[in-house]
Amino acid sequence: MNSKEIVLKTLNYDSPERVARSFWDSDLVWCGNTVKTYATEWKKVGESRWERIDEWGNVWARFDPTSKGEVVKGVLEDVEDYTDFEFPDFSNPDDYLTVKKCKDEHPDKWVIGGMPGFTFNIARKLFKLENYFVKLMLETEKIHQLHDKIDKMLVDMITNYAKAGVDSVMFPEDWGTQTQLFINPKLWDEEFYPRFQRLCAVAHECGIKVFMHSCGAIGAIIPGLIEAGIDLLQFDQPTLHGIDTLASYQEKAKITFWCPVDIQITLQTRDEEKIRAEARELLDKLWRGRGGFIAGYYSDNASIGLDPKWQEYACDEFVKRGRMENYV
Repeated sequence: MNSKEIVLKTLNYDSPERVARSFWDSDLVWCGNTVKTYATEWKKVGESRWERIDEWGNVWARFDPTSKGEVVKGVLEDVEDYTDFEFPDFSNPDDYLTVKKCKDEHPDKWVIGGMPGFTFNIARKLFKLENYFVKLMLETEKIHQLHDKIDKMLVDMITNYAKAGVDSVMFPEDWGTQTQLFINPKLWDEEFYPRFQRLCAVAHECGIKVFMHSCGAIGAIIPGLIEAGIDLLQFDQPTLHGIDTLASYQEKAKITFWCPVDIQITLQTRDEEKIRAEARELLDKLWRGRGGFIAGYYSDNASIGLDPKWQEYACDEFVKRGRMENYV
């Protein structure tokens, strides 16, 4: 059974022979595109400050050489500005020929087409987060029109990735703080749920899956995300949600979770047995030999202040425990 088959069986709850994984000989490979954007590389601009421009023209900053940073200046000042702004053009199929190369190099892997986000993750950066929330509440109809513009670009990206041959698309979209959702769940249901539903439907009609990464306490919208059509949720803090709570969602729908051992709680203990124990718990409660879980690895050990050896213990436990024969 090759990697692609293992991932597909995982998503379908069809009893793969082992747990799928994103470390060591990963079952998944990422593929981008060659769309011309405003993006630049990180550049050191001060003693302890780095800046870059993202694909939309927003300025990002960070205070160390490895972290992801955050938007410090959005490319738009007023909502109306988007009508004159030249967005990147995601509609040209030739910009997705990179997928063929990726598939040729990794014929047995699950190929993921990387996306910059869904509607919220793109729109909120264009104004900087706090400014976006003000405009979302006070200029709702204008923001709605901007969202429609973004969604059209996302449809182009999804359909072109699908035509090029990816197995799924994946996007990041952080929706919460450590304690709650960024916005009232009612507003999410009204403005964003229908957009998730439409974009997931486009992907599924094209024959591909939809994977989403999110940080924060987003429990209020997890049922909505599943109902809208998200096939996989990637969380780096499974204990923030509660592993038992995540398992309860799987009783109602075939949702797959892709997680490392919790990067902010369990890995930070630097306790081998606690790390191994959580790896086993994730397998026993979310994978169970039937699928529904991908064993993850947080790639930026430096930014979370960890020696890679602590995640290696988790990886070792995932591989040893995550075999079908242990769940018969």
